Amino acid sequence: MPKEWTAKQDRQYEHIKDSEKEQGASTKRAKEIAARTVNKNRAQAGQTKTASRSSVQDKSPQQRGGERSGTNKPKGPTRDQLYNEAKKKNIDGRSKMSKADLARALGRN
Repeated sequence: MPKEWTAKQDRQYEHIKDSEKEQGASTKRAKEIAARTVNKNRAQAGQTKTASRSSVQDKSPQQRGGERSGTNKPKGPTRDQLYNEAKKKNIDGRSKMSKADLARALGRN
């Protein structure tokens, strides 16, 4: 952990690293993910001397919430999120629809 990190950033790094290891990532990969997350937050807060445009202008890692994670799981909103949107739009039959059906009914294909 770099000397420039605050105590809070050290704790965040350790928490992310432990969480990634629990999810099956190797120690090396967990450390990399944790460091990148903390460094991106530092760049967005203006605590670094240099920062890439994508680090500063992109969503924070907390907002992104794994949208670009390297898994084979389906991306995008959950079925519950789609259901709530369908409920707001008063789409009939929404309670019996699958995630794919809800996405089609909302015009998300």
